[in-house]
Amino acid sequence: GKKVVVIDTDLGLRNLDVVMGLENLIVYNLVDVIEGSCRLKQALIRDKRYENLYLLPSAQTKDKSAISPGQMKKLTSELKEDFDYILLDTAAGMGAPFTAANRLADRALVVLTPDPVALRDGRIVADALLQSGRPASAVRLVMNRVSRSSFGKDAAVFDLDECIDTVGLQLIAAIPESRTLQRAGAAGTALPQDCPAAIAGHALAGRILGERIPLTCF
Repeated sequence: GKKVVVIDTDLGLRNLDVVMGLENLIVYNLVDVIEGSCRLKQALIRDKRYENLYLLPSAQTKDKSAISPGQMKKLTSELKEDFDYILLDTAAGMGAPFTAANRLADRALVVLTPDPVALRDGRIVADALLQSGRPASAVRLVMNRVSRSSFGKDAAVFDLDECIDTVGLQLIAAIPESRTLQRAGAAGTALPQDCPAAIAGHALAGRILGERIPLTCF
């Protein structure tokens, strides 16, 4: 029910346009807007299914530092006039896109899989987000691709509590492993509403909005 724009800040490895099924509608991109080659509204792509959802696609460039925090601040300030929520999808790791988002974002979601290496790296990212002055309540953990086989004595990670303790963040959502989700992302189609991954995603959105929704583990 909110007006949302998703910005793909992963320069060179853009993928949100494919996931959203909008790759054939791209005319201008994020770098074009920053460089003044087009107006912001010319680069925004409206989703084909949800009238209040828009995408600002990334650019296929090898220059990962093509966008500075100052430029992103100017861009997001303009977007705030028209949108309720601005989602900054950064690249994995802590390069230039992460640095720009870290300086701007009011809140952050650290999305990890239940794997010891991912959890260790997630702790480094979490520490960087918290050291920027945000309250702990503004940084949350999302565990992705979770299944019953993810945890236990014979698994690399014992349970969700180990994930939480390792990363040092409060858990806001557990998204289940889902072939349906993978197929939808590859095809750029919407998830069936009864898909467990879709249900978990709706619950995550509700919690971001402040709703008290019990956490379901899969």
